[in-house]
Amino acid sequence: MDTSTIKGLVFDLDGTLLDTLEGHASSFNRALQKLQMPTHEIDAYRYFIGNGARVCAERSLPDDAVELADQCVALFKEDYAETWQETTDPYLGITDLLNAQSDKPCAVLSNKDDVFTQKMILRSFPNISFACVAGYGYQGIVKHKPDSSGPQLIATKLGVDVTSLAMIGDTATDMETARESGMTPIGVSWGFRDREELILSGAKHVVDTPQALAELLAGLTTLQTVIESSDNN
Repeated sequence: MDTSTIKGLVFDLDGTLLDTLEGHASSFNRALQKLQMPTHEIDAYRYFIGNGARVCAERSLPDDAVELADQCVALFKEDYAETWQETTDPYLGITDLLNAQSDKPCAVLSNKDDVFTQKMILRSFPNISFACVAGYGYQGIVKHKPDSSGPQLIATKLGVDVTSLAMIGDTATDMETARESGMTPIGVSWGFRDREELILSGAKHVVDTPQALAELLAGLTTLQTVIESSDNN
């Protein structure tokens, strides 16, 4: 990757910067219990999370109970607001990675509601200066990824063309967001989804650790942990 063409970095939140899997699973399971619905193992939420709270609720409910999705979301948010701090932490090496990006502005774009996105960034990265942090509903503009509203808003705030940004995330939704907006798609395999999903969804590179990502962004090209998706086609 010619990093000279990348003028800004856009990071996904859940599964990329922060390990939020247990918190999401626990709050959704408590919501399901209140609705007298079956609960799920934590790992099941790896495939429920990623497209906003309502989609997660729909995926977690039985097919014949999807009409309870709005109630499930409300109960989830009530519980999550009180408990997320107990189980949410940056992945090991993420803070060092962010501190190493002094030459490029960094932003956060999440499908999590903006109120949670802002609080999590402030608590988890108090010494990191992000150029923009945007969750779902930010400024009444940002829609759920892969909609282009978030990338375009971030590009405007950074004063760059959206095509000069790299989108870094752990799901197919993140890679689709990058492709749809013309950003460089970079997948990370330490999050909620696997390497195959990232490659198939168009990741230009996939990295296994924050350190590998830092080296990739620094312009190194000899890492075995970086996979060019074109090599797998």
